[in-house]
Order: sequence, then C-alpha cells, then structure tokens
Amino acid sequence: MDQFILMFHLSSAFGRTINLICGIGMLVVITGFLLKKINQPNLVSYILIGVLIGSHGLDFIEQEETMRFIGELGIVLLFFFIGMEIDLSSFVRDWKIAVFGTLAQIILSIALVSFLGFFIGWNNARCIVLGCVIALSSSAVIFKLLEDKNLMKSRIGQNVTSILLAQDMAIAPILIITSLIGGEHATVGSIILKIIGGCLIFAIITLVYIKKEIHWLPFKKSFAKDHELQVFLALFFCFAGALVASLFGLSEALGAFVGGLIMHAGKATKWIFDAIHSFRILFVAIFFISVGAQIDLLFLRDNAMEIGILLISVFVVNHMINATILRISGNPWSLSLVGGALLSQIGELSFLICVAAFNYGILTQYSYDFTISLISLTICISPLWIIITEKIVGARSSSLVS
Repeated sequence: MDQFILMFHLSSAFGRTINLICGIGMLVVITGFLLKKINQPNLVSYILIGVLIGSHGLDFIEQEETMRFIGELGIVLLFFFIGMEIDLSSFVRDWKIAVFGTLAQIILSIALVSFLGFFIGWNNARCIVLGCVIALSSSAVIFKLLEDKNLMKSRIGQNVTSILLAQDMAIAPILIITSLIGGEHATVGSIILKIIGGCLIFAIITLVYIKKEIHWLPFKKSFAKDHELQVFLALFFCFAGALVASLFGLSEALGAFVGGLIMHAGKATKWIFDAIHSFRILFVAIFFISVGAQIDLLFLRDNAMEIGILLISVFVVNHMINATILRISGNPWSLSLVGGALLSQIGELSFLICVAAFNYGILTQYSYDFTISLISLTICISPLWIIITEKIVGARSSSLVS
C-alpha cells in the first residue's frame, strides 16, 4: 500500500512537471511570436512568462530554487559560448577601455549613490554596495542582444564585450569588500585564494593569447565524428572551468568563459556549437524565466513611484556614463550612445551582491526586495530602451557592423 501511495505521488509530481513544461513551451511560442511583431527579443517573453507563473503571479512553480539553479547553469553555458566566440586579440587591444571604463563606472556610481544617500540617510556601507550593484551591466542580456543583432564582431560590440568581461572579473573583489564592510571579515586565506585564482585565470588567458592555437586535444578526428562524445567533452570543459573557478572563490561563469577560450584555441568551436547550442538556449531561457519569477507585482504597486524614479535614474545615469566612456575611447557619438544603451541595465551578477549584502545585514528586507525588483525590471526593460535609443540616433544594425 505504501509503495502504491509513493508511486502515486511520484506520478503526480511528474505529471505536474510535464504540465509546467508544456505550458511554458506554449507560452514561449505565443508571447515570442507576438513580441517579434513589435521587434522585441525572446528574452523579454521569458521574463514576462516568469512574472506570470512565478510565486507572485499564478504560482505554477513549486521548486523555484531548482529553477534558479538550472538558470544559473544557463549563464555558465552562455559564458562558455562567449569564450569560444570572443576575439581575444581585440579584447587585449581594448584593455584600457575595459579596465578604466569599469573603474570609472563603479567609482561614479558609488559617488552618485552616496550623494543621494546623504539626503536619504543611508550609511556608507549601503551606499558602496548599491553603487556597485548599479555599476554592473548584464552580460546575459547584452551578449544575447549582440548575437541577435550580429554585432559581436563589430567595433562597438567588441568594446562593449571588453567592458562586460572586466565587470564580470570585478565581482570577486566587490564581494570581498562587501564582506569586509558588512562586518564579516574575510580570512587572509580566502583573499589569498582569490588572488591565486585570479592570477591563474590571467596566466591561462595570456597563454591562449600568445599561443593563438593549442594542439591539445588527442584523438581529435575521432571526436569530430562522434556527436555523443562531443556533447560530453564540451560540457566537461565548460563545467570543469566553472568548478576550478568556484574552488578559488571566483565566479563560475568566469571559469566557463576561460574553458571556452581554451576550446577556441583548440579549433573545436564548430562542432561544439552544433553539439550543445540547444542546451544553452534552454538553460538561458530558464534563467530569464527565474528572473521574472522574482518580480513581486504587489510590491511594485505599493512602491511604484520610488521604483519608477530610481529605474529611470539608473538607465539615464548608466547610459550617459558608458556612452561618455565609449566616446572618449574614440567611438563616434552615434555608436557611443547605442553602446551606452546596451550597458545601461543592472546585471545578473548584482543579484549575488544583494544576497551577500542582505546576509551581512547591510540591506534590510525592504531594501533587498526593492533592489531585486529594480534589477529585474532593468533587465526586462533594457531591450526596449536599446530600441528607442537606436531610433533616436537613427542607428541600424547594418550600420553598426563595421
């Protein structure tokens, strides 16, 4: 009897999962088709579906933690693909715009938040954390849009990509600073471990840049003919890089990016792309659905004015800061404004800063909910902001590819 009851519960859970997958698939097709009519990318439909089926909507998702976990796998896969596609020589050539642009963005954002915090009554710790939160842009959103617009290899695409990668690398020291100002003193060992990990990643990137091509893969011809082995070999390099980075306390996505660089140097990108591209599409979609599921419509309604004011401020300030940085780097104003629009939202890695700051007591529950809602909304609205910017400056994708 107990076995029958257990089987019934398992079959019910499996049935609910099947229903959820079918429902999400249908919603993606319908909303994606409708949004394409108004030139909106698929990621907007993913976020809207997340709002609809999340715990603050129809509450169709019973295991939100599991869904977030799968979504994080999608980000790891996304960075792995970017590592395979990135032109490392262009990234190195643009190191000044990447490093100084990221530093300028963080410093100016902290200064702005500190100015506002002086009148609101925020302490220094909260101002520093929130400044770092709004300074980081969304690699997941921008890389997807650059691919959709065929801008990855354009000058503005390479400049924006360089800044994004520098921002992603900055997440490690930001998290250390967050723990220090939150009263949770990082141990000397953990700081040294992160430094060693950063040096290791820098050494690998330098090696790949110098060697250009690495003849590392044994039985290369055999792998090229076996699609099943291709899938597992590609996943191994992707998640092995993520695992190594996590052991040093660094971002898993950054480790996957390095794994992609190694595969690129091994001249194995074509068959890897064909083998696991579908995995990336699925997991990245789940990530954006999980982002939408965190948006509490009731919280947005109760705090609409405050969130709306800060939302516009974030877009305008981030847009102008990044456009100015790109203009100083030699881009014409039309391209700089489009690049500023691409970098104007708050990124997914800022979620990590918020969680850390909340755990350390820097952010209250209200501040945490407010910031999470703000991040989610900027990711959701970002494609529309970019389209409006392109129309204002008269830019078209064809004119940007140069």
